[in-house]
Amino acid sequence: MVLNHPPVVTDEHRIPLPAGSRPAPGGATVVPLLGEIDVLTAPALSARLDRLTADARPDLALDLRPVTFIDCAGLGVLCRARNRVRARRGRLRLVTDDAGFQRVLRATGLRDVFDAHPRLPRPEVSAPGPEAVSTAAPRDEEVF
Repeated sequence: MVLNHPPVVTDEHRIPLPAGSRPAPGGATVVPLLGEIDVLTAPALSARLDRLTADARPDLALDLRPVTFIDCAGLGVLCRARNRVRARRGRLRLVTDDAGFQRVLRATGLRDVFDAHPRLPRPEVSAPGPEAVSTAAPRDEEVF
């Protein structure tokens, strides 16, 4: 079947590009992803992660908790990012508390390939700062 028009991207297929990713002071760049990571969204995400892994010793934490679906194209993007980070002697962590995603990692043999955590660790703070108590939505970034 030949398509003469681009695919329709619905709300379920939002490109999981992180709007708020930036280096956290003294720590990793936390990249919050959301929506579906699939064959439709993988190219744009891959391009974004390529930019974030271009420098020497990248330190990234991909927050996958808001991701609702990931297919083999999405896993390929994660593997590509991991390989780029390793080649540059950096660090990549996945943040996910989803048991289904953990099963996918086990079934594909990727469980021991990725450094996965159920949540973002809280930064150690000696004195309470403005981020210590907040009524706003959770921050997209935390220091690892």
